[in-house]
Amino acid sequence: MLILAGDIGGTNTRLQLLDAIAAQPVLVREAHYASRNYVTLAAVLRDFLAGGSIAGAAACFGIAGPVRATPTGQSVRTTNLPWEIDSSAIAREFGFGPVHLINDFQAIGYGIEALAATELVTLQAGEPLQHGTRAVIGAGTGLGQGILVWQGAHYEAIATEGGHVDFAPTNELDFDLAKHLRVGLGRASYEDILSGPGLVRLYGFLRQRGELRESQALAKALEREDPAAAITEAALAQGDPLANAALDCFVRIYGAQAGNLALSAGASGGLYVAGGIAPRILPRLQRGDFLAAFGDKGSMAHFVQAVPVSVVRAADVGLRGAARVAARLASGTGHGGL
Repeated sequence: MLILAGDIGGTNTRLQLLDAIAAQPVLVREAHYASRNYVTLAAVLRDFLAGGSIAGAAACFGIAGPVRATPTGQSVRTTNLPWEIDSSAIAREFGFGPVHLINDFQAIGYGIEALAATELVTLQAGEPLQHGTRAVIGAGTGLGQGILVWQGAHYEAIATEGGHVDFAPTNELDFDLAKHLRVGLGRASYEDILSGPGLVRLYGFLRQRGELRESQALAKALEREDPAAAITEAALAQGDPLANAALDCFVRIYGAQAGNLALSAGASGGLYVAGGIAPRILPRLQRGDFLAAFGDKGSMAHFVQAVPVSVVRAADVGLRGAARVAARLASGTGHGGL
């Protein structure tokens, strides 16, 4: 019984083919693709299948974007790619069985249940309530957020687009940052800051302020490398003052928004920091600024200080979640309740 799982992001598309005949699906094949090298998800699938057929296979794709119901399935217009994906069109073209589209942070939410303790790093032990609501946040190409609600025997993952809410400044530097972003972008959202492109914006904003000078070495690195990666490397490995200031600001604002999400969701069961950036900057997340901003919630400080906070180290957590949904589809037991 073959199933196909996909994690579709603005940077990478990850696909897995698994045999779900056993209780634990067995990996048959996995491949990663640069999303922007393709004009559609179907084009990626053609490469992955390479002329072969997995007719009748159940498929689930976790996709960075809001999922909408259609008369025949679901559709998604991806947030950071010019793709429009329709589940029924995918099923028809490739002869799949049931195809389900879910938000990428729903997929991550379902995948969290499959993680081993060694794949999580605790930032704050907290005082978790059994079956309490959980939340997940993750910065990468964009900023994703999701909520996990206990449903009697399992956690059900709920998608949100909370990463796009308006940025809330907490100090004078933040107010200046919000003004800077509004001039360039028309508004200031958390995703405009808490993402790979957002870190580059933060660096540019601090450079423009002129309080710290840009090093020649980093200026050259920004021209020839991925800018966000170059800034992160310069901060963590080289101690570059301007890069350090940008990363420190990023971490503080990340913690503040994670705390906002914990309050909004009532995340008494825990908050999970996922996404591609968190594992790369783990030492900085552990240093204290993240949790200080997370807990700085006035009269609700006692609530967020009791919320367990963990960093997800597993890069394939979204794939695992999509695979769990696909396996449930293949077994005929629906797509939720994993």
